[in-house]
Amino acid sequence: MIYPPTVVAMVTWITLTGLASAASVLSLTLTGPTNPLEWGAGPLTVDSLPRVTYVAHRGGAREVPENSMSGLMAAYRRGTAQVLDLDTQMLGDGTLVVLHDPTLNRTTFLGGAVRGMNVREWQGVRLRPRASLPGSWRSERPPTVAEVLDRFGGRIVLMLEAKDPRSLGRLAGLIRARGLARSVFVNSNDPEVARRAHRLGLLAQLWRSAEQLRRDRPEHWRSYVDLLDVDHRARDADLLRAVRSGIPRVWAHTVLTPAERDRALALGCDGIITDAPGRLARHPARAAQRGAMPLRA
Repeated sequence: MIYPPTVVAMVTWITLTGLASAASVLSLTLTGPTNPLEWGAGPLTVDSLPRVTYVAHRGGAREVPENSMSGLMAAYRRGTAQVLDLDTQMLGDGTLVVLHDPTLNRTTFLGGAVRGMNVREWQGVRLRPRASLPGSWRSERPPTVAEVLDRFGGRIVLMLEAKDPRSLGRLAGLIRARGLARSVFVNSNDPEVARRAHRLGLLAQLWRSAEQLRRDRPEHWRSYVDLLDVDHRARDADLLRAVRSGIPRVWAHTVLTPAERDRALALGCDGIITDAPGRLARHPARAAQRGAMPLRA
């Protein structure tokens, strides 16, 4: 089906702004192509990432409400990162939702275990933005993973941490059904979960703490890990071992300052996971010392 240019433009604008009042116009897409209109011939994939990649951790948790749709949207529009990171939990009915903690206590106005809720009850959850965040933010429901994939999938590379390993099969189904297997990293701290993600045809990401990296032998994972996510506080020798492991991408977390970023890049990391992408964008990396491209504004 071919839509008139005015309808295409309106649907695209609605999709990016998420205006609920325009639901009637958005429904025009339900009988048309399943791929987002912005894809063209296909979704944006990891092959499009620059040589040095910047990731908005939880959307950029020092700048926006973490793991919120409005925060992810703000990070997307600002363009200071090429990847959006978020965390996933699973409700008792199997619905995958976006939240870091296994309980609601820290980031919402409610309390209790996420696992004890169903999707109907989830509709009543509201995030509690931190008072220290710049700007003014409304309270909103944390999104489901499906909602995030539908809004951003194929438009920007995503990084999803599977906090509940039992959710991996459902997560794989959501990603593959949307044609996003090369557009979404699936993250875990467990090498066995990374191996399972690889076997499911996903891009497997493995994160490791500074303490874990002291004992790790990252070269053992290179056959199934697409992205090694390392603690920037690790010793130089441990970061160098990760960089030389043969794993295609080695990105450093969770970086807050230009000095932390420059050290990780100087040691050979090719990605920066940060709570403050806007701050790092205002302080370009010292490209002359590390021979890398400056961050795009």
